[in-house]
Amino acid sequence: MNATGLVSPARFIPSPNCDPRPPGVKIDALIVHAISLPPGEYGGDCIERLFTNRLDADEHPSFAEIAAMTVSAHFLIRRDGELCQFVPAYARAWHAGESSLGGRPRVNDFSLGVELEGCDAGPFEDAQYQTLARLARFLLAAFRAITPERVVGHCDIAPGRKTDPGPHFDWPRLRREISPPHAKLT
Repeated sequence: MNATGLVSPARFIPSPNCDPRPPGVKIDALIVHAISLPPGEYGGDCIERLFTNRLDADEHPSFAEIAAMTVSAHFLIRRDGELCQFVPAYARAWHAGESSLGGRPRVNDFSLGVELEGCDAGPFEDAQYQTLARLARFLLAAFRAITPERVVGHCDIAPGRKTDPGPHFDWPRLRREISPPHAKLT
């Protein structure tokens, strides 16, 4: 990771939906999300356009209520394992919404968000788990306050409001693959 918080070999697509973290806040959590746009469909650039405020509300019926949202994540892992980055790690991405972790609100302040291209209705790809494990090991080494126990789902920080990454996400696999952390991403 360079001094600006960009991770190599991620493809960087800058999102305007971020801001500075509060002074003195330590990054100590990694939040796993799932997203597909349109819902249940994969591929294309709709996720990128959502995170860069370019999603056309008229393009699909499901976009009408989300196109005006200003949301982002630090990372997106495509179905083929491609890693994209929208927000530098040192900045605050707008991925968690109303949330809390361990009784601490405003999870965006102290977390990194990674989106997996997918949904609650089906499994994720091996390539995604491989990229996620490499990224998580790298981030755990770079941000020592993030421990494997602080790698959680959106469903864990916003229960009742969010369900992602969903019942098909293989948490035991991820936990096995991120312990112990290693610093090399590639």
